[in-house]
Amino acid sequence: MKNSKMTSFGAAAMVAAAIAIPACTVGPTYKAPESKLPENWHQTLEGGAVAGQPTDLARWWTTLHDSALDSLVERAVAGNHDLRVASARLKEARAQRGVVAADQYPTVNVDGSYSRSRNSANNGGFGANGENDNYQIGFDATWEIDLWGRVRRNVEASDADLGAAEESRRDVLITLLAEVARNYVELRSLQERLAIAQANTQSQQQTLDLSKARFKAGLTSDLDVARAESQLNTTRSQVPSLQSQTQASIHRLSVLVGQEPGALAQELVQAKALPTKPTQIPVGLPSDLLRRRPDIRKAERELAAATARIGVAEGDLFPRFSLTGSFGFESDNSGQLFNSDSRFWSIGPAMRWPIFDANRIRNNVKVQNARQEQAVALYEKTILTSLEDVENSLVSYAREQDRRRALVQSEASAKRATDLANELYSRGLTDFLSVLEAQRQLFAAQDLRALSDKNVLTNLIALYKSLGGEWEEGKAAAEAPTETAPAKS
Repeated sequence: MKNSKMTSFGAAAMVAAAIAIPACTVGPTYKAPESKLPENWHQTLEGGAVAGQPTDLARWWTTLHDSALDSLVERAVAGNHDLRVASARLKEARAQRGVVAADQYPTVNVDGSYSRSRNSANNGGFGANGENDNYQIGFDATWEIDLWGRVRRNVEASDADLGAAEESRRDVLITLLAEVARNYVELRSLQERLAIAQANTQSQQQTLDLSKARFKAGLTSDLDVARAESQLNTTRSQVPSLQSQTQASIHRLSVLVGQEPGALAQELVQAKALPTKPTQIPVGLPSDLLRRRPDIRKAERELAAATARIGVAEGDLFPRFSLTGSFGFESDNSGQLFNSDSRFWSIGPAMRWPIFDANRIRNNVKVQNARQEQAVALYEKTILTSLEDVENSLVSYAREQDRRRALVQSEASAKRATDLANELYSRGLTDFLSVLEAQRQLFAAQDLRALSDKNVLTNLIALYKSLGGEWEEGKAAAEAPTETAPAKS
């Protein structure tokens, strides 16, 4: 009776210690890192980019004012398979967090068994022929008392892993939005370039017909006819390539929205003008990237997880205390199994402390410290890469608009030169080669201008993506991390 009271007292003392002892958590405490970012962008803001206004990237593609693009984006978010994979990984991380968090609570198991045995008759056998039945049913429970915070650190790491999975999904989502918009712009640009090639083919066919008529009339040589045919066939050769690229763009968009490659053919085959770019693009400040960019936020959460896992590893250096107990019924007669005399129970504290493991635990602590160092370097690198992305996008967007303005003037000059060459040739004041050269230059200028129109928009899309373009308004602010860097406690 005395031993029973002492055991009960020891168990109660263990519970009281678990409740009364202040939380002592091993390992470094994660604190916000102070990342020094430039106050302003190094690149001069041009082409409509402004930094003074609040940055609103929610549903940024709608600023292009194209209903077909809006519809494609909505369908891609609903059906894209890469996004579905990322969502499933997020569910996995959420469930894994639940697995780890379960270690904070007691584990209870229900057991039941039946056995029939026979002892040797030459070794004190009992019962008829030394045979015996045994019925047993009950439950046992185990609870690790987290005195040193090892379990809490593990939950902390899982929370950070869950945050990283959320940011990973968001990164896939933002990439998907940009890919849909970029491929849509590519499609409309290819359709415009195809129309330009076909229009020039028709114009050059008329020039060839004219050269043949003049040759038959004896007004020119067969050389002019050969030159006109050569130029016409050169322009015609562009058409199949443009048609092939157009079909490939439709196939890519179909797959991005989660359908078979030809699903959107009827919907997108009709040519349509390129979307229009907004007059102003608020780019915010470099410090805004810490809040908006999913890759930075993911790297920050991975750093938090790596920091917490140092504590998990250090927790193995200390003894583990737990409470164990069991209660049940045991009898050799099923009819008496639930009698009060068939009861059995046990309860008591347990302690486990590895005193020799050939430095396995200490080396594991070193492993986790090294992984945290890697996470710090990766976080800092991700910030620098994001700044580089934005600066490059700003340069590309501004300079391409300068290039486009020059190409628009070049196209106008080429058109005027073609009209003059045709007029002078019809009056016999210039040779046929001047007409062909003017037509060639016009086709090249129109194609380059169309390509530049596309590049302006794709560079704008790249700028939106580099800024951390949003899907839902306010989502980034709501999910912004409140803690961001390691510090040794």
